[in-house]
Amino acid sequence: MSHLLAVLIDVAAIALLTFGIYFPRHHRRDLVTAFLGVNIGVLATAMILGSSTVGAGVGLGLFGVLSIIRLRSSEIAQHEVAYYFAALALGLLAGLESDVSWLVSGLMVLVIAALYVGDHPRLFRQYQQRTVTLDAAYTDDDALRGHLEVLLKGRIVNLSVRSVDLVNDTTMVDVRYVRAVAA
Repeated sequence: MSHLLAVLIDVAAIALLTFGIYFPRHHRRDLVTAFLGVNIGVLATAMILGSSTVGAGVGLGLFGVLSIIRLRSSEIAQHEVAYYFAALALGLLAGLESDVSWLVSGLMVLVIAALYVGDHPRLFRQYQQRTVTLDAAYTDDDALRGHLEVLLKGRIVNLSVRSVDLVNDTTMVDVRYVRAVAA
């Protein structure tokens, strides 16, 4: 019966994380499927590993292998990596423990709460990030910074030039900035 309770708690936790926090904020349907599939798959695998003599070491190794396989894609953003790891962790927490304990339940709540707060839209909402392609080849960082501040109407806090094409007269830059407050 405690295994069934662990499964129910895990399903409730991943549903809250995916449908209550992630999707309303980011609207990526493909990652909803990934989070649910990874979580339930890890839960099932961890429950089997937890009940065998192989133990938690193999389960944690599986956690690492699963993480590496999917996270090599350049299409997944850093906040999505956090949700991905949370989905893995929730499955492992529920699956490796033979008895549902307050510690496991509390850790699951802690994982969800950390993502709720850390990815909240109000947290640092004035900070923005963009990849911008400009129709000029900037080789002077100060001129580039000044142009981006005017263009983006904010204070540049970090910029990284990805490419400067002197032939086609373009510059691609990753820029992080603080939006100017409307007066």
